[in-house]
Amino acid sequence: MAVERRIGRRNVTSPPLHLWHPALSGDIPIRITADGAWYHDGGAIQRESLVRLFASILRREDNGEYYLVTPAEKWRIEVELHPLLVTDITQGEEAGDPLLRATLNTGTILQVGEEHPLWLEPTRGHVPVLQLDHGLSAMFSRAAWYRLVDMARDLDGVPTVVSGRYRFALAPPQ
Repeated sequence: MAVERRIGRRNVTSPPLHLWHPALSGDIPIRITADGAWYHDGGAIQRESLVRLFASILRREDNGEYYLVTPAEKWRIEVELHPLLVTDITQGEEAGDPLLRATLNTGTILQVGEEHPLWLEPTRGHVPVLQLDHGLSAMFSRAAWYRLVDMARDLDGVPTVVSGRYRFALAPPQ
């Protein structure tokens, strides 16, 4: 079963990666750097549509490795830190509750919450990371991180963001 998600103003259907289990085809020289840039054979992938396509078939498996997967092929790629970036965060309202929506560098828009929770990346100064489907994650860009901090409110002395019933502290436990 495919999963529907938003890309900009459009609803799109994600491929059913959880159903695809081909044998490893090998390694492909694609690398995603810590700043979210995609490279093939050392050259930057300039076409955003190609990055979106690759991101739609990307998954991280239990062994910690990242793969581009189709029904017939599975290619291992290199990811330095997190494969995607949160480039924007907006706050809306639903049924009177605040609702956070994150926009990824692929244009996908996701609701922050139990299905897509936040966690702090200790190797990058505790910048938040959004958990995605298929074992993927997206670290907040500097601009999105600053916007998220502006949305936080003080709960028991800790800056905290709220999205529906989901609450997340923007500081590591002391």
